[in-house]
Amino acid sequence: MTTPTTPRPAPAADAGTTPPTPARRRRRSPSEQRSRGDVPFAILNYGGFLLFALLCAYPFYYLIINSISANDVSALGDVRLLPQGLHLSNYQQILALDGLTNAAVVSVARTVIGTAATVLASAFLGFMFTQERMWKRSLWYRLTVFTMYFSAGLIPLYITMQTLGLTNSFWVYVIPAIVQPFNIILVKTYVEAMPRSLQEAAEIDGAGTFRTFWRIVLPNMTPILATVAIFTAVAQWNSFQDTLLYVTDQKLYSLQYLLYTYTNQASSLAQAAQNAQGNLGSIVSAATSQTPTSIRMTVAVLVVLPIIFVYPMFQRYFVKGIMLGAVKG
Repeated sequence: MTTPTTPRPAPAADAGTTPPTPARRRRRSPSEQRSRGDVPFAILNYGGFLLFALLCAYPFYYLIINSISANDVSALGDVRLLPQGLHLSNYQQILALDGLTNAAVVSVARTVIGTAATVLASAFLGFMFTQERMWKRSLWYRLTVFTMYFSAGLIPLYITMQTLGLTNSFWVYVIPAIVQPFNIILVKTYVEAMPRSLQEAAEIDGAGTFRTFWRIVLPNMTPILATVAIFTAVAQWNSFQDTLLYVTDQKLYSLQYLLYTYTNQASSLAQAAQNAQGNLGSIVSAATSQTPTSIRMTVAVLVVLPIIFVYPMFQRYFVKGIMLGAVKG
C-alpha cells in the first residue's frame, strides 16, 4: 500500500526579485492573418484592377504617341506602343492657328463662369426643394424633373435664344446650362441625408432661409458640389455644338469649335491632295506635312489634357459625393 505524496511547496521568491510575467502573444498583422486561399484571390484582384487601369489609360497614351510620331507612319496605324519618328510639328502648326488664343480664353471663361453658376444654382435649388415651407415645392420640383425627359426641340430652342438676345453672345454658353435637373436631384438627396438638427439650430438662433443655406448648409456640401463641378466643367469644356448653332461671330468661337473646324479643313485638304492631278504642288506639300489622323490625334490631346490635370484636384470628393448624393438615408 502506497502512501500519498504531498506536493512540494514552490520555492519562495527572493525579496529583491519580481516573479516573471507570462509572455504575451504577438498580435498578427492583417497580412499574416490571411489564409493560403486568400493569396491567390489577392493576386487575381490586384492583377484584374491593374489590367483594367491599363486598358483605361492606353487610349490616352495612344493619342499622345501618335500625335508626336511621323505623320505618314501614324496614318498607316503602325504606331501602337512606342512613338516613331519623334517630332512636335503637329503642335506647332495647330498652336499657330489664327484666333487660337482668343478661342482658348473664351473656353476657359465659359468653363469657369458656367461651372460656378451651375454649382451655385444646383446647390440653392437642391436646398430649397427640401424645405417644406417652400410655396408649391412639389410642383416646381416635378416641373424641373420633367425637363430631363421632354424637350421642345431644336427649332423652338433656337427661336427662344434669338428672342432673348442670346445668339452671338457670350452668355449663350452660360445661361442655358445653369439649371441642370440631374445635378439638382443629386444635391437635394445629399441635403436630405444631412442632420436636420443643423438647420433647426440655425432657425432657433434667428437665421432665415438664405442665411441658413449660406452659413450652415453650403459649407457642408463640399463633396457633392465637387461632383457637380466636375460634371459641369467637363461638359462646358467639351461643348462645341452651342457655338455651331448660336454663334457666328468669330471672336466668340470656343477652342473646341475652332479645333473642330480645323480638323474638318485638314481632312478636306488631305482628301484633295489624294485626288489631285496635275500641278498642285502647294496642296500636295501641305497635305504631306499633315494628315487627318495626325490632326485628329493632336486636337484630341489638346482638348483632353486640361481636364486630365483638373480632375485629380476633385477626385477625393468625387466618390463620396456621388455616393451620398445618389443614395438616400
